[in-house]
Amino acid sequence: MDVSSIARVRRRFALSGLTGTETGIPQARRGTLHTTPMSTTREKSQIMSASEIDRTLVRLAHEILEKTENLDRLAFIGIRRRGIPLAERLAAKIQALENRTVPVGILDINLYRDDLSTVGHKPVVNGTAIDFPVEGKDIVLMDDVLYTGRTVRAALDALFDKGRAARVQLLCLIDRGHRELPIEARYVGRMVQTAANEIIEVKFKEIDGVEKVLLVEKAD
Repeated sequence: MDVSSIARVRRRFALSGLTGTETGIPQARRGTLHTTPMSTTREKSQIMSASEIDRTLVRLAHEILEKTENLDRLAFIGIRRRGIPLAERLAAKIQALENRTVPVGILDINLYRDDLSTVGHKPVVNGTAIDFPVEGKDIVLMDDVLYTGRTVRAALDALFDKGRAARVQLLCLIDRGHRELPIEARYVGRMVQTAANEIIEVKFKEIDGVEKVLLVEKAD
C-alpha cells in the first residue's frame, strides 16, 4: 500500500471513529512519534519550608557571632550558585543584629555540582569575585549542600591562592553525608541522612523563584 492509499484509509477510519491501531496500519508507517522525556528524578519529601530556612539562618547567624572573637576580621564567601544567596542573607542578618557590615565574596566552582554529582568528574574554579583582602580574615565559606567534599576542596585551593586567611570555616545549609574527603562543616543548618540514589535540592527565591529544600530520588 503506497502513502496516498494509507492516507485515504486513515481518513475513512477517522470518520468512523476508529483509532490508528484499530485500522491495522503499522505504527512505524504512521509518522514520527513524539514523546515527552521522562523526568530523571521524583520528589520524595519536603525537608524545609521557607519559614524553616529563615529560622535556620537566624540560628546560624547567632552561632557565627558566638564563635567569632573578632568581628572586624569576619568575612563570608559563597560558592556559586546557591552559596551566594546563603552568604548574602547571613551577612544581612548580622547587619540587622550587630549593625555591622560583613564583606561577601564569590567563588565560582564550575563543571561539578557536589549535590548532584552529574556534571563532571572534577571541580573546576571558573572565577572569583572577592573585593576584600583575604589575608588575616576569619573566613566562613558557604555552600548549600555538603556532600563528597570535593567542591569545598576546590574552593579552598582557590581561596588560598588569594592569600592566607587567619581561619577558614565551612557553613552549609544541608549536610547529606557520603564524604569522600576529610572535610566537615563548622556550621550546619540540618543533617539529612540520604541514600546514594537520593539528591538534595535547595531552592532559593533569588535563583529559583521558590523557597524550599526537597529530597528527591533518581528515577529508575
